Amino acid sequence: MSWGALYSQLGGVNKHSTSLGKIWLSVLFIFRITILVLAAESVWGDEQSDFTCNTQQPGCKNVCYDHFFPVSHIRFWCLQLIFVSTPALLVAMHVAYRKRGVKRDLIACKGDKAKEEDLENLKNRRLPITGPLWWTYTCSLFFRLIFEGGFMYALYYVYDGFQMPRLVKCEQWPCPNKVDCFISRPTEKTVFTIFMVASSCICIVLNVAELAYLIIKALMRCSVRTKRRPRLVQLPSVTNFPSGTP
Repeated sequence: MSWGALYSQLGGVNKHSTSLGKIWLSVLFIFRITILVLAAESVWGDEQSDFTCNTQQPGCKNVCYDHFFPVSHIRFWCLQLIFVSTPALLVAMHVAYRKRGVKRDLIACKGDKAKEEDLENLKNRRLPITGPLWWTYTCSLFFRLIFEGGFMYALYYVYDGFQMPRLVKCEQWPCPNKVDCFISRPTEKTVFTIFMVASSCICIVLNVAELAYLIIKALMRCSVRTKRRPRLVQLPSVTNFPSGTP
């Protein structure tokens, strides 16, 4: 799936999202996908070609590069964005299923009298986040948080932090001894990595805020329904009447 197709799919979800969900989608595309597509190749395009080691031993450079860069940063972030965006697509599928059911009922009731305008209004209608859709939406937020946190931890664990070192020492076979390897433009790569991590943190904060908002709204709806529920008035039993009462 291309980024354009992903954007069109998430654009449909954006119509049924909360205000915080719309902000999350903007941050996802402006500060993460757009920057990754436009700037990542120029920053990380030379990560292997300019990875230099002070040895001429055949295979040593490739082994050292694989040891310190087991996963390409660009592919890692692309995989992260795909996993983070997938739960939102589940919401889009749920909305499409709900609208298909309403459309089928509308055609069954009106038959050929169902106007094109009614079907178009149904297509553009915003569904409230209640009932089963609430559960789908909150579960999507929960899985987003899991994926964001998991990928950030994996990035920190694999690369031993978010700062790119200038010099790494390699002792992997077939290197004859401990060799020094130098990473090209480590400062620029560090700045770019911190920017992507900061964008992920912003998305995590937005997801937590939206999840808390949906839970509070659901609790408020439950409270209102409880207050509106009619209370049964308990009448006095017959045994409580005085004995002289006919």
